[in-house]
Amino acid sequence: MLLAILLPFLSFILRGKIITGIICLILQITLIGWLPAAIWAALSLNNARADKRNDKLIQAMKDNRK
Repeated sequence: MLLAILLPFLSFILRGKIITGIICLILQITLIGWLPAAIWAALSLNNARADKRNDKLIQAMKDNRK
């Protein structure tokens, strides 16, 4: 999460979202754009973690039915 705030573009690139990371870097280059880029990266990371948790829960529910 700290990486998403300090270096938002790197957060996207490390997760394999290269184009999004480049767009975020362009936004981050301006001082005014850094704050929205950091918020965008933090929210995106949070959503990715929530999706991963949901996938694990769905898989556990499917395994429990068998």
